[in-house]
Formats: sequence, structure tokens, C-alpha cells
Amino acid sequence: MSVEPNPSAPVFLPSDFIRDIVAVDVAARRYPKIVTRFPPEPNGYLHIGHAKSICLNFGIARENNGQCNLRLDDTNPAKEGAEYVESITTDVRWLISGWADKYLGFKPKGTTPVARTINGKVDYYLTPAAPSLNSEPFFASDYFGPIYEFALQLIKKDKAYVCDLNTEEADKYRGAPNQPGKDSPYRNRSIEENLDLFQRMRAGEFHDGARTLRAKIDMTAPNFWLRDPLLYRIRHVPHHHTGDKWCIYPLYDFAHCLSDYLEGITHSLCTLEFSDHRALYDWVLESLGLPRPLPHQYEFAKLIPGYMTVSKRELLQLVNKKIVTGWDDPSMPTLSGLRRRGVPAAAVRQFVYNTGVTKYDSTTDIAVFEHAARDVLNKTAIRRFAVLRPIKVTLTNLEYGEVIFCNAVNNPQGETPTTRKVSLTREIYIESDDFAENPPPKYFRLRPGGEVRLKYACIVKCDEVIKDVSGQITEIRCTANLSTRAGQPNAGRKVKGTIHWVSAAKSLDAEVRLYDRLLSVVNSNFTQNVNSKLFEAISAKVEPYLKVATADQHFQFERLGYFILDAKEATPVKLVFNRTITLKDTWAK
Repeated sequence: MSVEPNPSAPVFLPSDFIRDIVAVDVAARRYPKIVTRFPPEPNGYLHIGHAKSICLNFGIARENNGQCNLRLDDTNPAKEGAEYVESITTDVRWLISGWADKYLGFKPKGTTPVARTINGKVDYYLTPAAPSLNSEPFFASDYFGPIYEFALQLIKKDKAYVCDLNTEEADKYRGAPNQPGKDSPYRNRSIEENLDLFQRMRAGEFHDGARTLRAKIDMTAPNFWLRDPLLYRIRHVPHHHTGDKWCIYPLYDFAHCLSDYLEGITHSLCTLEFSDHRALYDWVLESLGLPRPLPHQYEFAKLIPGYMTVSKRELLQLVNKKIVTGWDDPSMPTLSGLRRRGVPAAAVRQFVYNTGVTKYDSTTDIAVFEHAARDVLNKTAIRRFAVLRPIKVTLTNLEYGEVIFCNAVNNPQGETPTTRKVSLTREIYIESDDFAENPPPKYFRLRPGGEVRLKYACIVKCDEVIKDVSGQITEIRCTANLSTRAGQPNAGRKVKGTIHWVSAAKSLDAEVRLYDRLLSVVNSNFTQNVNSKLFEAISAKVEPYLKVATADQHFQFERLGYFILDAKEATPVKLVFNRTITLKDTWAK
């Protein structure tokens, strides 16, 4: 059953353990406003797995009249870029448009935190703005100044030190899960020396990897993340957002909790792999003695649909190995790929709602996602005729140039269905699969001597099959029983088969691309089990109304599936349609 909220109806309130926590906090009035955030790293495109976090964070903001910030956690300039920032922003806007976009937290362009003193302590504020042409997402890189100042505070509290161990040496000092680590030989540097070295790191005096800033916690802690974790490293790499302003960059675990604090986040929602990081998240915030209420981290299970991969690393390999044409390839489980393939945002949201929020990782049957897509598209897609593998049929009792107009329904699921005129002419095309010279048992489509109904038109009978010298069928000759048309005396006469068709004279050429599931085996090694039938491009004939199709219109090609105009490759002189999904689950067979 669909649980997609109706914007005009009361907000649907799902139930899960995170929403229960939020409800308790709201009832206790712990916060003036609930503020969540969706904080992807801009090092790749968003995928279907991210949709769960987007819908959860924005859903909680929506349900509590709060705010959800889109924040780019851009602390690793070597792997991040403006292309990913743009794609992430576009994907998030698409997914929440008309549903939760009024709860989207943006900030004025160029805005950075402003320092203020509270009870003798320096704090930083950043006032968000409503979305506008002069606003942008939040960036962790906008907080590099305050984060640097917070690092200085930790050094002054003797809770951080500059370490000269290289990466390999530092790993050895950390020990193993069943073996305690040992202190770095640089752990007991004086506060003055640490301040001097860290400021020189900031000034660019040292080369990459020469020194790091580490938290001073406990090298014997059972939790690996508390064994003096890195807070800063040196990277002489230009940043997509800050340029050459910085040559030291905070690690994710240090920047993330402080970014949450600076933005006034109340509930920081992460997937389960960050459970062990929570102790460090809390340690940083508590060690600084910050004056405002602190955010809290909660973890939930990630979304793992079957027959897909939701690993950025694996998706990047698909792109780099040219198995797909790019991040937005319609066969990819990225949000941009799904959008280009024609999956509606409402279907993605419905799928995420139906999978729920739990504390245990598990694989979700891809059929749940496909059902959500069909459920939404069946109600909204415009019906059209298309013949993907055409074979010519001649209606011998129609004159050359004769046209018979038939009424075809555009939107049978609509409250007020509308119709269009389709042209029945002497020569038409039908699917080659809709004719069999030697049909199997229970074959109810066209056969020699047999009858079928042309949908919205009339019954036709096969009289003759024409072949070329090689024995290939080139033409099927039929007689059209015009008395079986709508409104005619025999309109109600029954035959067992109904097929679709297009006029040969009126139809248009199109390329139709058939996409299937990414992997052929559920939860498999993606490099070995990419579906061999992932993509097929075929030449087709489509009805003339599709000439004015736009990339935001969803179509049901009757009897074939759901399709959309390819926004990237279709042109006014070349129609290209992508199959979103079949009408029925063909994999179930």
C-alpha cells in the first residue's frame, strides 16, 4: 500500500525508533526547533541508498515543522569537486520537490559563521536563509575557520597534539582489536610546542604527510576510534570551494560533529557503520565545553536493494571501466540515473517509506522498489502506442490514402479520462511477437486464418503471409472488419486477443532503449555479475503524438511498459525513449 504523503492532506506520520526519540524530545520541549541535516561528501553522485537518509531527515523536519540542512561535507579536496556538488544539489531538490522543499535549509551565498561570546566563551553562529536564487547549500569548508579555532582550544586544553609519525607508523602504534596500542613518542609535547607546530602547519611550512594533529584520548581504548584519532592532516591541494586558502584539512570525524553544532543540528542521523564513531563525536563536543545545547548522533540501517550496488567505489568502477556511459546512465542506481530512466521522485519516496527504519542491515527485495514505480506510474503515465519490433500488416479492404479515426484513451486512471484520435490506415505496424505462423498452444494473437482486435479500432483477420526469397516474413495481409468498430453493429463481438499497432503512414521513427536490473544475481560481486541484458537499443515506430513529448512526461507504451524521453540524448529530429520498467515483473518467471 502506498504511504506517499498527500501535500493537501494531514502529514502521514511513519513510526520507527528514531521518530520515537524525536517525539519524546518534542514533547519535552528540549529544542526550540527540530533541525536535521543530510551531509553527503561531494566525491560522487547520490544513489538509491542515499534516498533513505534524505527522506528520513527531510521527513522528520517536515513532520515536526522543523528544518533539514543540505550540507556538503567537503573536507577531502583530493577526491571532491564542483561537479558532484551540483549533482547532489540537483538530486536532493528533485527528490523533495513539492514534498518537503519548504523545510530545506540553505544559506546566503558566501555566508560564514560569526563569532560571538557567550558566558565568556567564544561561539559561532550561522543564520540559515530560505531557499532563493541567492542561496546555496551549507558547506563544511565554510567552517574551516571556526574548526581551526576549536582545534587550537583542544591543544590549549592539552587534549590534542602534533604527531610526526607517518601513516604506516601510526597504524602500528594503534595496535589491534585484541591488542592495546601504545603512545606516540610525540604525545607528550608541551602545549606551547604543539601550538607552534600546528600554526606552522597552517602556514604551509611542512609538506604533505609530515605532521598531523591528533586527539589525546586513550591508546588502550577498546574502541579503535578513541585511540588518539587524527584531527587534521596536511594537504597542499586546491579546494573546490575555498581555493588555496587552506593547506591543512580537518578529518571527517572532527569536522562533522562541529558542523552539526555550528548549524544547530538537534538530531544527527547516520547509518550503522558510524556507530563506533559516536564516542569520538561526543568526546570532541564535550571536550570543548561548548555553551549551546549539543547535537546527538543516532544510527539506522542503510538501504541495500537487491540486484543493485550502493557502493560509491563500485559505482565509480562501473564509470571508469566504461561499463556504463556515466554516473547518470539510466542503468545506474544513482538518483540522476533513476531520474533519467523515468523513475518518479514520488516512487522513490514511497519505496523508502515502505522499507522502514531499523537498526539491522538487511537486503530489500528489488521487487518492492519496482512495485512502487509501477504503482505511481500506473496512475500518472500517459498512454501511447509504440511498436518496438515492427512487422508490416496490410489491411487489403482499406483504400490507399484512406484514414479511419479511432478514439484512444490517454489516462484511464484519471478522474476525468481524455481521448485522442489515432489513425487506422491501409498499412500498419504490429509487434513481430504478436504474429506466429505456427503458434504454440493457447496463442491468442494473430495467426494465419485467425482474428485479433486492434485496440481502439476493429477486428482483423489474417488472410495471407508474404515472404522474401530467404523465407523471412515481409508482410501480413488481413481484412479489417469495420463493423466491429466502436459504435458499429458488431462492436461487441469478442475475440480472445487484442494487440496494439501504429499507422505506417503516420508513425515516427524512434530509438527505444530497454534497461534491466544492474546485476544478474542478488547481492553478488558486481564486477562478475553485471547483467548481460542490462541494455538493448532497438529501432521502433511510435505514434505521432510522441513528437512533442517532453523529458518530464511519463508514458505507458501500451502492453510494453513505462517509458520516458531521454533528457540527455533526444533531439527534435531524433526521438530516444528509455524504458523505466516493464508492466509486470518479468523476473518472477
